[in-house]
Amino acid sequence: MQYLHAALTETLRLYPAFPVDTKLCFSDDTLPDGPSVNKGDTVSYLPYAMGRMKFIWGDDAEEYKPERWLDRDGFFRPENPFKFTAFQAGPRICLGKEFAYRQMKIFSAVLLSYFVFKLSDDKKTINYRTMINLHIDGGLHVRVFHR
Repeated sequence: MQYLHAALTETLRLYPAFPVDTKLCFSDDTLPDGPSVNKGDTVSYLPYAMGRMKFIWGDDAEEYKPERWLDRDGFFRPENPFKFTAFQAGPRICLGKEFAYRQMKIFSAVLLSYFVFKLSDDKKTINYRTMINLHIDGGLHVRVFHR
């Protein structure tokens, strides 16, 4: 399940469920890179864009590459949650993170063992709509076949 965990994490790096996240400052503070924020200020960050930044992930940042999450022995190697922000970080890290991974793994294992999924039109461009969560514009049309 190490590779599956890496594949799911890589998917979340490129396609986070929440592509934009906003926080409200409860007190005056200074951000890690220096800017000051005041009580009542709103601070937003973009996990969708951060997952594609070359200075964070390297020159292959836009490539889907689950191997980036595996060490040389094939074991999953997590990144700092402030770098991989799909589940947030620090005191606000998602309490359901491990449960979410467990659910994704179970569903993936069961569905992929019984079915094959193919795009209905593999030539069609897939566009995303940023809302509260990430949507595929017009849906993702797939065909499902029994194995």
